[in-house]
Amino acid sequence: MLREGYWYGLPLVLISGGALGFWFRESSPALLVCAIFFLILALLVLNFFRDPERPIPTEAQAIISPADGRVVQVVEENHEGCPVRRVSIFMSPVDVHVNRSPIAGVVKEVNYRKGSFRVAMAEAASIENEQNVFTVEGEQGRVVVKQIAGILARRIVFWKRIGDSLARGERVGLIKFGSRVDVLMAPDVTLSIKVGDRVRAGSSILGTSHLKSETQ
Repeated sequence: MLREGYWYGLPLVLISGGALGFWFRESSPALLVCAIFFLILALLVLNFFRDPERPIPTEAQAIISPADGRVVQVVEENHEGCPVRRVSIFMSPVDVHVNRSPIAGVVKEVNYRKGSFRVAMAEAASIENEQNVFTVEGEQGRVVVKQIAGILARRIVFWKRIGDSLARGERVGLIKFGSRVDVLMAPDVTLSIKVGDRVRAGSSILGTSHLKSETQ
């Protein structure tokens, strides 16, 4: 469980407990409904901030998913003048929302961009929505990850800084309450997923890089 989960969830638990206590004294159906409502809301919030451990793939050139969710798009496009393959992952409110590094490497760039809050599944969301874009460079090349806000997701959290070294699958941040993550890779990466597949942050392999490791 992330620490943020307790900040959001415990006040709701306390409200539910208080309403239940008043219900025992007053026997008011409205108080019982209130207690049940806030208890369910607290459970949903605590479930949202869960942070399970994941087995990290050991394949040398694997690029793993930075997010839980469903693959909604795989396209070829240009990013800052360079051809890339974009894999877009939609994160529903019931998915784990902790984001992880897709490769081992160094954080080269971090850019927070203001924008709109369109439906995260829309294609325009990749460009127009508020987002945090970070680039990791390692033996698999450069991988760009966009943490994209949606209609519900109005808070993007990124814990790392430029120059930080990351392990593959290391936790780097989260997007609160439903969102989308785009992964931009070299166009020659061999993909292991397709549109419609469900992936898990830190454990699902998106593709395999063909760059040669310096240690090989």
